[in-house]
Amino acid sequence: MSEHKQELDRHFAWFEEKLPPRPARFVGWLRKPSSRYARIPVAILLMVGGIFGFLPVLGVWMLPLGLVLFAQDVPAFQKPMAKGLGWVERKWIARERAKDMR
Repeated sequence: MSEHKQELDRHFAWFEEKLPPRPARFVGWLRKPSSRYARIPVAILLMVGGIFGFLPVLGVWMLPLGLVLFAQDVPAFQKPMAKGLGWVERKWIARERAKDMR
């Protein structure tokens, strides 16, 4: 397994910890290698939904989530997604620390 794939898996595990139990189970199921044929269409639907972020339920949040899911299966996306998720995780942790210090 490539270094970037392992980094993506670590970020997904961190993300799953932040979710409520039911969505966390769904994300865990999507991450399984056997769910590849479900993961790719879900990723594409999320990316398309992200394009229509101006609509009420759909939003820009869907685009990065779709890209991250797509990166699970496309090695060319793994390095940029791992770097991007690393940045998001660092910002999230810094924000939580700043909030705790208040």
